[in-house]
Amino acid sequence: MSDLPEPLAGPSAAATPAAATPASDLLELALVDLRSRREQLQQEIGELEQRRDQIQREIGSSFSGQSDAIARRLKGFQEYLVGALQDLAVSAEQIELVAQPLLVQPSPLDAQASTAAVAEPPAPAAAGLFSQDETLIRGQLEQLQGQPDFSAPPWRLRRSLESSSADLLAEWFLAQGGRGAQPSAGSRNRNALITAAAVSILGDLYGERFQTLVLAGQPERLGEWRRGLQDCLGLTREDFGPSSGIVLFERADALIERADRLEERGELPFIVIDAAEQVVDIQVLQFPLWLAFAPGPGEIDQDNDLY
Repeated sequence: MSDLPEPLAGPSAAATPAAATPASDLLELALVDLRSRREQLQQEIGELEQRRDQIQREIGSSFSGQSDAIARRLKGFQEYLVGALQDLAVSAEQIELVAQPLLVQPSPLDAQASTAAVAEPPAPAAAGLFSQDETLIRGQLEQLQGQPDFSAPPWRLRRSLESSSADLLAEWFLAQGGRGAQPSAGSRNRNALITAAAVSILGDLYGERFQTLVLAGQPERLGEWRRGLQDCLGLTREDFGPSSGIVLFERADALIERADRLEERGELPFIVIDAAEQVVDIQVLQFPLWLAFAPGPGEIDQDNDLY
C-alpha cells in the first residue's frame, strides 16, 4: 500500500482566483460607465431646468407679468379721462358768448363805468354738483364766519370760520363743483376746521346720505384729524369708524374700496386728502366729491412731514 502513488491535488483550489479576476474588472468598468452616464444626465437635466426657468421669466416679464399692471393703468387712466371730460362739459356749459366791442372812443363816463366794473368782478357761477345750491352755500359760509356756537348740535360747526377759509370753500364748492385741490391753511388743525365747515354744509345738503373719508398716511396724522374734527363738530369717538360718519385711512386702496361700496349703496363719499400725501391716487379722481390739501412752501421741511 505504501508503494501507491499519492493522489494529485484538484485543480479547483488553484484555478479559482484566476477565474475571478476578469469578472471583477468587468463589474468595475460597468460601474464607471454608469457613473459617467448618470453625471451626464444630471448635467443635462440641470441645463434643461435653467432653460425652463429662463423661459418662465421671459414670459412673465414680456406678457403675463405686465398684462395685469397695464390693464390696471389703462382702467385708471380711462376713469380719469371720463372725469376730466365731465368737468370739461360742465365748464363748457358755463361759458358765455361775449360780443366784440365797437372800435369807438369811449366817453369819460363810459371809462368810469368800465373801471368800476373791473374793480368789482361778478361772482363766478356755481358749477358741477352744486350748481343749484349756490344761494344756500353762500348763506352758510357767511353764517359760519360769525360768532362760534359752542353749544351747537353734533355735526354742526362750533368754531368760527375765517374769511380766507370761507373764500377757499366757496371756490371749492361753486367753482370746482366739489372736486379739486386747495392750498393748505398752514396746519392740520386749520385744515380740519375747513373740512368740518364743509361737512356741516354737506349735512344741510345731503343729510346722512354721505360719509367723510380722510386719508393721512400715518397714525399720528390721523390722530390729529380725529381730534380736530371731533372738537370742531362736537363729536365723540363713536363717530369715527366703519359704520359711522367719519372713517380714517392710512392707505389709499382701502379708502377707494370703501368709497366704491358707499356708491353701490347709493351714498355719497366725501374724500379728504391730507396735505402730507405727496401723491393722489388716480382712482380718487373718479369720485364726485373730494378735497385735497396742497402743502405750501416750507410746510414739508422737517422729518418729511407737516408742521
